Amino acid sequence: MRLFDTHCHIADPRFDGDRAEVIERLRAAGVARALVVADPREPVYSGPEDEGGVLTGVGNEKAVFDIVDGHDFLYGAIGVHPHNASGWDAEAEGVLRAYLAKPGCRLLGEIGLDYHYDLSPREVQRDVFDRQLDMALQIGLPVQLHIREAHGDCLDMLRPRFRAGRMPAGIMHCYTGSWESAKLYLDMGLYISLSGALTFKNAPKLAEVAQNVPADRLLIETDCPYMAPVPLRGRRNEPAFIVHTFNKLAALRGGDAEALAEQLWENSCRIMGL
Repeated sequence: MRLFDTHCHIADPRFDGDRAEVIERLRAAGVARALVVADPREPVYSGPEDEGGVLTGVGNEKAVFDIVDGHDFLYGAIGVHPHNASGWDAEAEGVLRAYLAKPGCRLLGEIGLDYHYDLSPREVQRDVFDRQLDMALQIGLPVQLHIREAHGDCLDMLRPRFRAGRMPAGIMHCYTGSWESAKLYLDMGLYISLSGALTFKNAPKLAEVAQNVPADRLLIETDCPYMAPVPLRGRRNEPAFIVHTFNKLAALRGGDAEALAEQLWENSCRIMGL
């Protein structure tokens, strides 16, 4: 059985002390490929921010792609997260275009809207989201979408694009919405990616999503170091923990777990052009 973690943040300072061991563990757990995410406007700290790390600059793209370039089973993505949309400028766009041209970069993302924290003004988030969707179309890469408490505005932006033939291929990353919304995204050709949230006791709507998404449009991810699955909640998440999310997904869907794993692998490779 081989698994593909389609979204992780192992360049995060929380992994500075044992990153090599984390990469060894993911391979031992059957994670044969993983996608590591970069952001040219991500605040960079000397250690974890919530543990007193000192802000040293912005942009983690070099750290991410140093990791990716050093491992033939790791791939990269880069995009300006909605939290950091206020930092969009010509320099950020230039960094994006440079890294998106790298062979190991397979997605533009994560991009989108986050109305939970509103760390950038909503109108700025929408503008930067739109710019990056246009860039993805121009370059010919799929997108990875981060949408939190903003599905209404997201759908209002995507529907006209889809009708006009201007909708890039892509993934709903760490999807936590309803099955009703998922159907709308599926209708626009997007994949649905489920994280450790699927294992949480307070996430019954995700069970409905997991059971109903067509097998050829389903992905899984860790979003580590966040969203550690049950029974590891409260710990720093890492790619090896994706096994718990997969096991929950397999139990919800029933059938042959090996066949499901292979289908998820094929889906991940297809959307990333691998």
